[in-house]
Amino acid sequence: MTTATLPETILRRAAPQDAPKLALLGATTFLTAFAADHPGQALVDHCAHEHSVKRYADWLANPDYAFWMIETPLGAPLGYAMLCPPEIDITPDPGALELKRIYTLPGWQGAGMGRRLIEAVIAEAKARGAPSLYLCVYTVNVAAQRFYARFGFEKVGQQKFMTGDVPFTDWILRKPLG
Repeated sequence: MTTATLPETILRRAAPQDAPKLALLGATTFLTAFAADHPGQALVDHCAHEHSVKRYADWLANPDYAFWMIETPLGAPLGYAMLCPPEIDITPDPGALELKRIYTLPGWQGAGMGRRLIEAVIAEAKARGAPSLYLCVYTVNVAAQRFYARFGFEKVGQQKFMTGDVPFTDWILRKPLG
């Protein structure tokens, strides 16, 4: 599918009943993004745990977390973003928030969905009075780094993460909201 043929999409806040859609999107997009350089079984195990319906249901029940979804008019999920308290390897600014996840399905990228999602997250973070917004991005994902830079995110650190027994590195980015 090319961006010229993409249908209208709907951006909305996710609700508790959306946990299955978010879990499906999370696992699918994570697997697609990292299948080329993450160990296979460890990647599958990660998706089974980190992108389970229960995990999303728990997050959706927590008022500190917020999710936005993009769907087709028929309700098919295409992408989402997650805002939460920071879970990063540096000391965040007091009151800061983290854009923990922002994913869109391959084939549906390039149609402005990422922009709509990140703008919704930034608006919510500002409404909550956060002085800054953090995110982590895989160091080899240069396209994502360029995308975040367009919204004013800058590198402030790095953190290691494991997939199975293999270490990987993320950049920690920060956007001042003041």
